[in-house]
Amino acid sequence: MTYPDTYYRRTLVDNTIRPPLRDVSECETVVVGGGLAGLTTALQLARAGQQVVVLEAQRIGFGASGRNGGFVNPGFATGTDSIAAMAGVDAAQKLHRLSIEGVDFVRKTIRDLDIKAAEPRSGMLSVLRHDGGAALKAYAEQLARDFNYRLDYLEREKVRTVLHSERYHQGLRDPNAFHMHPLNYLRAVAVEIERLGGRIHERSGAVEANLDGAEKIVRTDGGDVRARQAVFATGGYTGPLVGRLKRAFLPIATYVMVSEDAPDLIAEAITTTDAVGDNRRAGDYYRIVEDGRRLLWGGRITTRAASPSVLARQLRREMVTTYPQLEKLKTELAWSGLMSYARHLMPQIGALQPGVWYLTAFGGHGINTTAIAGKLIAEAILGESDRYRLFAPFGLAWAGGPAGLAVAQLTYWKLQAQDWWRERAR
Repeated sequence: MTYPDTYYRRTLVDNTIRPPLRDVSECETVVVGGGLAGLTTALQLARAGQQVVVLEAQRIGFGASGRNGGFVNPGFATGTDSIAAMAGVDAAQKLHRLSIEGVDFVRKTIRDLDIKAAEPRSGMLSVLRHDGGAALKAYAEQLARDFNYRLDYLEREKVRTVLHSERYHQGLRDPNAFHMHPLNYLRAVAVEIERLGGRIHERSGAVEANLDGAEKIVRTDGGDVRARQAVFATGGYTGPLVGRLKRAFLPIATYVMVSEDAPDLIAEAITTTDAVGDNRRAGDYYRIVEDGRRLLWGGRITTRAASPSVLARQLRREMVTTYPQLEKLKTELAWSGLMSYARHLMPQIGALQPGVWYLTAFGGHGINTTAIAGKLIAEAILGESDRYRLFAPFGLAWAGGPAGLAVAQLTYWKLQAQDWWRERAR
């Protein structure tokens, strides 16, 4: 099994193929899922000297962890007020600090492991599609006051000097955020886990789990892993192995495309190396890649994945609506992937029972949150902290099954309509 034909696969530096599990393997912790959450957990455990085995059904980084927009910035998919309503003001502030810590953790990992192939580049620009400078300034002031976190406010004229679009108004630039090549990052983390003695098995989907005893047994088609601790970090591709996990999230498809090599044409529209995202509910996000030669553009969500040709047309429509000067820019690649969303729009991080842990529902939360979740679960397994309990208010609530997917799609269409009306009411 190979990666989908994406930009990230084409620019992959390390393409090591790891053997599937054979026979019986024993360890201290088995991690099911070779995405960002699972690999971060395994990395931290291996750094502490634990014996770790990672089982991945496809290839390392096959899912959304390796094929996303590459943004590393603090925050969650839902707003601070909603988080405070569910968990309390103090917990909401601690959670936001965790998201900031996640950014720093990923940056430090790149530096410590010298992951040049991740190609980190500082700066993220969040822009408004309607006139709302006062609220944006207030938000920047709040972050500076509550978290000592700096955001640079940009007036409309300043935004449009780097994003040549009539669609945009004010913006906030985060100099601490950055963007990177997520698949190259993951592959380097996997190499480090193995260097520390961890074992990683690809093409080793878990088909059965016996979790009730002191020894946890996870079975694949090729063998068993026996461990004291089991971690499930399977995201949008979670199967029925653990029913409570399968029922607790909605698989939502998101879309990304990459343009042809056309640096001069792209420069007519975008003259910043910052990653860019707009303020709509499922708005556009994009960044210049390959030293300005190509444009990577993502956005839109649906409850069913569309074909590459359909999604390319949808994303192109968004791009050209925003930048008419890019009408002749051709699409070279387009792909979709599944993310996991909980109904409460927060990550689901915790313990199913003694010795059994879960990390899921990272859709819309970004690389930073997914990475810090893996660090928290490793801390819990090692007895270093119980910080994972901050996510206790956001448990494994039933996501609604097919009806939940239908409601999610209707809600998205409603929010799109509200965005459309707000932009035209200015």
